[in-house]
Amino acid sequence: MSAEVESRFDWGRRVRASEDLYNDGSYPEQPIDALLVREGDAGEVIQVGKHVDSGAIVYMVEFGADKVIGCFESELMPLETTGATR
Repeated sequence: MSAEVESRFDWGRRVRASEDLYNDGSYPEQPIDALLVREGDAGEVIQVGKHVDSGAIVYMVEFGADKVIGCFESELMPLETTGATR
């Protein structure tokens, strides 16, 4: 029996990318390894789910108009903790 993992970020939470995010092949509109989001770019969590195989929490984050990226918790930080604006 495994313990249920709670998500760090809820739906509607404003976040920033904690690192550059590149296409791993799951974003079909861009070539593999294309830069999708730069470190520090702001977005909003629009869905929270779990990766089927690993059970890791995955956040669907909208970065700007029409750019929704699946992110792991380690790739995000709360918006209010950075102090930078972009």
